[in-house]
Amino acid sequence: MSESHETPQGPPTPQRPGPLGAGAPALADRAAELDAAGPLTATRDRFVLDDTVYLDGNSLGALPRSVPGRMAEVIGREWGELRIRSWTEAGWWTAPERIGEKIAPLIGAAPGQVVVGDSTSINVFKAVTGGIRMAGKGCTEILVDATTFPTDGYVARSAARMAGLAVRPVEPARIADEVTERTALALVNHVDYRTGELNDMAQITSALHSAGALAVWDLCHSAGALPVALDACGVDLAVGCTYKYLNGGPGSPAYLYLRESLQERFESPLPGWNSHADPFGMEPHYAPAEGALRGRVGTPDILSMLALEAALEAWEGVSIEEVRTKSLALTDFFLECVAAYAPPGRVRSATPTEHRRRGSQVSLACAPGPDGASVAGEVMAELIRRGVVGDYRPPDLLRFGFTPLYTTFADAERAARVLGEILRERADGEPAAAPDEGPAADGDAG
Repeated sequence: MSESHETPQGPPTPQRPGPLGAGAPALADRAAELDAAGPLTATRDRFVLDDTVYLDGNSLGALPRSVPGRMAEVIGREWGELRIRSWTEAGWWTAPERIGEKIAPLIGAAPGQVVVGDSTSINVFKAVTGGIRMAGKGCTEILVDATTFPTDGYVARSAARMAGLAVRPVEPARIADEVTERTALALVNHVDYRTGELNDMAQITSALHSAGALAVWDLCHSAGALPVALDACGVDLAVGCTYKYLNGGPGSPAYLYLRESLQERFESPLPGWNSHADPFGMEPHYAPAEGALRGRVGTPDILSMLALEAALEAWEGVSIEEVRTKSLALTDFFLECVAAYAPPGRVRSATPTEHRRRGSQVSLACAPGPDGASVAGEVMAELIRRGVVGDYRPPDLLRFGFTPLYTTFADAERAARVLGEILRERADGEPAAAPDEGPAADGDAG
């Protein structure tokens, strides 16, 4: 599944209404019409939700209704009655690869290349260190996405230090120009966690391969929100969490993708007994299992693992292309509503308007207060108090994640309307600007 089907247009530029609420009925009516028309309206019933507008699924997905009953069965019968027998009789032992096969279609991977287990950070360490060990002789550096989630950078630097390599931070758009024959690999985020910008997996991977380097991708903010094409793009290794758009639950295990053609060469830096060719042989010398299984390490976290497996039932009958279509429609509509409801100069989108460059979140840069101090944290706290849950990233970003399986257009309209109310209340309480000054926060402020 490639990203080429995405159209480059952004949201239409609306006519700004006068006082807050003047345009609300029309936008609310449109939201109702869009929700009635679908797509994916019915999948909302697969989740445990309330009247809160929940736009933080890019941090923690909502609870799927399939999980509580499955957990009761696992705890009561499999652990409570079968006990140790459940490793074989209930399929605990094969859960990492079995669940990996369920995730594979969502990330564009053929069978036999995805294994579930451990945290994202541990899997980043496996992927980066394993990639360094597969790199050609003479490599002296690795590239790290300069906009990456901090832990990825921490882990990559540690792995590089152990291998005696340098680390060079590079903006994703510059990787094609910066990679050299001395580069072992690049670790890149598919979607920027702050701004929601979508990076070009096919182009960056091709540029890395042209220089003889490996491509390692972090899918935390894209898997389950948009089509990912690991096989089609020729990605070498990839990692991702499952508690965001895959709704696996807090701390649910991450996954590791090992391209089939590299599996025999992959040498895990954490060779545990679960990845041994004969795990119950208890031999002193390590012999790796075949295929993606060599990405396993120790005893899997069965309760979280099986909660994730149950959560993935929410994807039954769902096309990732449908998810992408609704995601773009939701974020377009939200941006339109923000433009209609927010007072001028108070917020601006830090998320690209072009569809081909946008993930499934909208980040709004919030203008500072009259004293120049950031007010974004206060604005988000008030949003949450009024029943709209997003999150805040210092110094000025309000992040809103759109999970198409359960987010509605009515959610998008209400979130923008409440945000507009809060921003207008704050503006009304501020002292007027001096006659020779512009608005308190105009243009690109914030």
